Amino acid sequence: MSAMAKKASNFKKSKTGLYVSLGSTAFGAISIAKQAKLARQDNDVLRLVDAAVSAAAIVTGLAILYRELKRLGDEDVLLG
Repeated sequence: MSAMAKKASNFKKSKTGLYVSLGSTAFGAISIAKQAKLARQDNDVLRLVDAAVSAAAIVTGLAILYRELKRLGDEDVLLG
């Protein structure tokens, strides 16, 4: 593994990396909301189902990231 890849891997496991992941996942929710709004306007059931499934995936992703953030906080001695 190269030094750059190792650095990127460590970033994903850091608090900063988790906050960036949370933000980018939450930002995806805006796209899903727009997709759902357009689907309702066009009465497109298939796109509405797609938006609902995508929203469920985003909620699940946020829950997993939140759990990882709590786990990192539990391991941090300075946070108590």
